[in-house]
Amino acid sequence: MKQITEEAIRLLKQLIATPSFSKEENETAEILGAFFDEHSIPYSRVGNNIYAKNKSYDVNKESILLNSHHDTVKPNKGYTMDPFTPIEKDGKIFGLGSNDAGGCLVSLIATFLHYYHQDNLKYNVVFAASAEEEISGVNGIELVLPYLGNINFGIVGEPTKLEMAVAERGLMVIDCTAQGRAGHAARNEGENALYKAIDDINWIRNYHFEKVSQLLGESRLTVTVIDTDNKQHNVVPSQCKFVIDVRVNELYTFEEILEALKLNLKSQFKPRTTRMKSTSIALDHPLVKAGIALGRGYYGSPTTSDKALMPFATLKMGPGDSARSHTADEYIYVDELKDGIDTYIKLLDQLVL
Repeated sequence: MKQITEEAIRLLKQLIATPSFSKEENETAEILGAFFDEHSIPYSRVGNNIYAKNKSYDVNKESILLNSHHDTVKPNKGYTMDPFTPIEKDGKIFGLGSNDAGGCLVSLIATFLHYYHQDNLKYNVVFAASAEEEISGVNGIELVLPYLGNINFGIVGEPTKLEMAVAERGLMVIDCTAQGRAGHAARNEGENALYKAIDDINWIRNYHFEKVSQLLGESRLTVTVIDTDNKQHNVVPSQCKFVIDVRVNELYTFEEILEALKLNLKSQFKPRTTRMKSTSIALDHPLVKAGIALGRGYYGSPTTSDKALMPFATLKMGPGDSARSHTADEYIYVDELKDGIDTYIKLLDQLVL
């Protein structure tokens, strides 16, 4: 276990030192491939996604997927350290992607190594490091899933303090356009598209969906962007665009959300995508029962991950803290990595199919 942990830390530092913004993960994909080569483990690559299967993979057995992502967001301006210089001090490893989701990624790789050579496993263990997770890109987990064989259930590595995220909000982004008619502001001419948009935004601000989830709370509509086609102070805008960030609990479909907007908004609107649906895993699923047996709690996650794109039951769980994700001087504790590897292995050992 000590050797596996040391190798995981070494790999994490390599990943931190290598920029891997979404759609630009080529170099970290090469690092991951080299790591598997170093351990004489055959792997495959699809785009910037890397995947591998345990040595005694048996098509007649059920398969569990261990997945996390190796892309990162861009560093924000608040960094006081070089985001690409992995620094270990005070029991922490600092660097961009250390917490989200490098710590989870290397912990799952270490777990995969632990099981790779074992014969007579109760199930197959499949590993995938995915790209484009931070932007929900189409060349990420969706691209690689068809190559993995039949997957029955999975663990998605995201920083959850090693608690079990058994449900996750869905995400839908909607572009809205209020139409008006340009005119001179001084003469009170035209039809102000901005005012029309504001009427709709006020409705959005005050509307509440009735069905409240015990795990995820309310489904929420939040206007996050607004802009007009006019930059002159004396011209009434003929068009105003705004964006709604929609976070959906498991009690509503995207179609139901869109129907509510259709009945109440005057603005035209169109969803960018309806791929990132709300997901949940049953509390009596073997993965969740194994986690409960280990004393792990469960909750509903407000954030969205690759879990939303998987057509099978998944548990989101990993070392680190979601509150540190995308923050300046991001870090993960070394002890969190150790606990992550230990917990993943104990979880899979507890698993009763």
